[in-house]
Order: sequence, then structure tokens, then C-alpha cells
Amino acid sequence: MSDTLVPAGGQTGNPKHGRPRRGAKGAKAPKAASLWGDAWYDLRRRPLFIGASVLIAVLVVMAVVPSLFTSVNPFDAKSCDLGDARLGMSATHWFGTDNLGCDIYARTIYGARNSIVVGLATTVVTAIVGGLLGLFAGFRGGALDTLLSRLTEIFFAIPSILGALLILAVFRTGNVWTVMLALAVLTWPMTYRIMRAAVITAKSQDYVLAARALGASASRIMFRHILPNAIASVIVVATINLGYFIAAEAGLSFLGVGLRSPDISWGLMISDARERFLEAPWALLFPALFLSLTVLAFIMLGDAVRDALDPKLR
Repeated sequence: MSDTLVPAGGQTGNPKHGRPRRGAKGAKAPKAASLWGDAWYDLRRRPLFIGASVLIAVLVVMAVVPSLFTSVNPFDAKSCDLGDARLGMSATHWFGTDNLGCDIYARTIYGARNSIVVGLATTVVTAIVGGLLGLFAGFRGGALDTLLSRLTEIFFAIPSILGALLILAVFRTGNVWTVMLALAVLTWPMTYRIMRAAVITAKSQDYVLAARALGASASRIMFRHILPNAIASVIVVATINLGYFIAAEAGLSFLGVGLRSPDISWGLMISDARERFLEAPWALLFPALFLSLTVLAFIMLGDAVRDALDPKLR
């Protein structure tokens, strides 16, 4: 009776016994779980996030390439005709015309650019300035933390709209950058406080203590260990604040201290249409509708991101 040859490892050539063992060559290694990976997995399954993202994407394309949505250039004086002032909605003028006979649809499309640029620029500036100051103050503590905390209390005592009105009255030049500066100067303390609180919580965690014990430098601990774990709350607040900044720009332009002609923004359009609202309500309603949808989209996006990044809300 002949002996049966058995391959090394104790398995025969039977396919039933030929399954690859864990860790064998060709087997897929499981991905390491992370906060950002779990958040993205959760966001992709939220209808609120998908709807807000699609709406924001359309608005951004509208702001970057308005010519895709209308062939009328509202900055061209020939596109306005006083004889067509305050016309209702028609096949020629989808949203009607304003007091100067300009096409409201074209002005609404082009008005998205300034409104979104102000919101994005202000959000980026406040996130960078407030985030970095909060990171250093929360990590260092001591006199720096005390000084910045007292400074932010002064800014919190100033109403943001009233302070922006004062700053813009001093500049006397209403454009995108002065409006952004006025809003950023008054709103960075909110981001600072959120980042500071997150850093104070993170720096007492075990992974930070282990990094210290291994001799990591202060800058490495701040930017490689603490910042990635503390920035989630700042991202959530920045996303929600973006909608607030767009609404604030519209309010300042409505009051006459924000953007000014020949610039176009939804706030300016609402301000120009308010005096003849009863005669031509469409001149106010359409820019107000686009403004409301934009603000709502960013608030919805911020809420979805907050729910995804907060494990307690899952």
C-alpha cells in the first residue's frame, strides 16, 4: 500500500481545504477605521447631505460660469431698456424686469458670484485666524491664553451687524473685500473659542501623553496629533457660518453699506426693489428666494456634517 503525499502545511489538494488563510498573499487587508472615513461613509447615506451638496454645486457653477445659465450680460448697459421697466414674467424675461428694465433672471444669476465669494472668503479667513489662535492658546495656556480670551470677550460684546456697519462706514468703499474684512474681524472669536476648547480636551488624551513621552516636539504634537482631532468641530461651525456670512452680506448691502452698484448681489437687488414692491413684487421675490435657498443649503450641509462627525449622534 503506497503512502499518500501530503503538501507542506498539512492540507491536501482538495479545493475545500484550499481557502486562503488570513494574512495570506492576495487577501485584502481590512481598512483601519478612522473618524473621517466613518463620517464620509455616513454622509454618503444621508439624503440631507446629498440634496444640500447638489444644490450648492449648482450655485457654485452658477457663480463661476454664469454664462452657462443666461446669455444676457447684466453689466452691459444695452441689456437694460427703460421702456421695459417692471414687466412681468414672460418667455423673454423669465423673472420679469426691474425698475430700470434690466432682466431679473440674468441679474439673479450673476448676483450669486459676489454673495458666494463673500461667504467663502470670510469663512476661510475666520477658520484660519480663529483656528490657529485657538490652537496655540489652548495648547500653550498661560498668559497667551488669558490675553486672547479677554480679547475675544471684547469682540463678543460688539453686535456683529452694528460693528460691520461702523467698519464699512469708515472705509466708505463697498466691495467684496471690505465686506469680507468687516465680517471676518468681528466673527473670528467664535472659531477661536471652539478650537481652544477642542484643543484643551485633546491635549489631555493618552495619545498626546505618549507623544510627549517619546520626545515629540511641541509643533509636531500640535499639528500632527492635536489639530487633526480638534478640527472637526471647526469644520462644522465654518460650514454653518458660511450661510450666515452670505445672509450678512445681503443685509449690509440692503442697508446701503455693503456692495454697491455697479456690483450685483442679491442684497442689492432686494434693496432696489423694495420701494416698488407692490408694483413689481417679482423683482424682490426671486433674489430673496435664491438667497434663502443658498443659506438653507449651507445650514443643511453643516447639520449633516455635524451629525456625521459627532459619534454621540449616530
